[in-house]
Amino acid sequence: MLPKLYAFSFLGDFILLYPVYTLLFSDSGLTVPEITSLFVIWAVAALLLEVPTGALADSLSRKALLVAGPLLGAAGFALWTAVPSYWAFAAGFVLWGAREALESGAFEALVHDNLSHTGRGERYAEVMGRARSIGLVATALAMAIASPAFAAGGYVAVGVGSVLACLLCAAIAVTLPEHRAEPEDDDPTGYLDTLKEGLAEARRSPRVRHALLLVPAVTAVWGELEEYVPLLAQESGTAVPAVPLLVLLVWVGATSGGLLAKRAARLRTRGLAAVLAVGGLALGVGAATGHPAGFVGLAVAFAMFQLGEVLADARLQKRITGPSRATVTSLAGLLTDVCTIVALVLYGAASLVFSHSVLFVLFSVPYLVTALVMSRRTSPLRLRGEVSGT
Repeated sequence: MLPKLYAFSFLGDFILLYPVYTLLFSDSGLTVPEITSLFVIWAVAALLLEVPTGALADSLSRKALLVAGPLLGAAGFALWTAVPSYWAFAAGFVLWGAREALESGAFEALVHDNLSHTGRGERYAEVMGRARSIGLVATALAMAIASPAFAAGGYVAVGVGSVLACLLCAAIAVTLPEHRAEPEDDDPTGYLDTLKEGLAEARRSPRVRHALLLVPAVTAVWGELEEYVPLLAQESGTAVPAVPLLVLLVWVGATSGGLLAKRAARLRTRGLAAVLAVGGLALGVGAATGHPAGFVGLAVAFAMFQLGEVLADARLQKRITGPSRATVTSLAGLLTDVCTIVALVLYGAASLVFSHSVLFVLFSVPYLVTALVMSRRTSPLRLRGEVSGT
């Protein structure tokens, strides 16, 4: 099972367009606010579909959703390549948002239940950390290949490569196993019942609710900032063909963060707060340099944020006890989408006044605040009674 899961993660992120699609938008005549509006469309599409698709994953086949998702991604990238215009980009982002919604919740739930079926449920954080790191390795390889591919064939070459990767990802999804616990008599069986049960668990359990809120706090800002890394690189004086190399450096850092998940899985609340604090400081200092060398700091920051994201997800999965696992996970995705939209709107508006380097510094503050709040809310007495990793 694990090789197939890892192959799915790899192909899903082996997208040659990743390091240059922001430049594609810019070269097509779009302004920074217009580009930001595309990111908002992307986030809104994912937001509207997040919880409904999570409930579908709990009531229908999770594997079917994982097959459909990459196919939608392939259609979007094909549209960008064939008709590079604002409305084509917008339609492509709607398809991309639908893809993310289909896969969000469904993938985590499928991995968790398959591991539990084989008696390896305690390895969830390790497996997800590796899967996300493999996805980041794929992104890094795509960035490395994108530079010569772009030089040889421009946006058409990287677009066609991205479509092929999505089609192969869908083919791998067809082969994924799917195991679920046998439903109890009172378990929800229909779509609406499943949706209600997932919402009820998040509402009635403080432990689930706190873990659920931590996911967007860790994930939303850096998930938004990554879209502007190529523009930050260009602002630092880097030539366009070399931009993927700086983006690659940042993603190498993010990859290392996922690989640390196995060792960091037992970190308690203050440990996770320290991870976020280091990430916030590295992001602010790296961006403040306004020089390509500052991307080393961004790499460290993204490593910490990726590690924090994996640990926050593992904490949530451990606390979910009901049958609507994908639905609850999708609620975390929904909140992440909301926070991402807010961050995108703020970034787009502030870009009219501030440079990208200044904005990256400003967006490091939420991580420092989150780390401070987590540290202050965790008393020594509570730490002594805390179950390791919860």
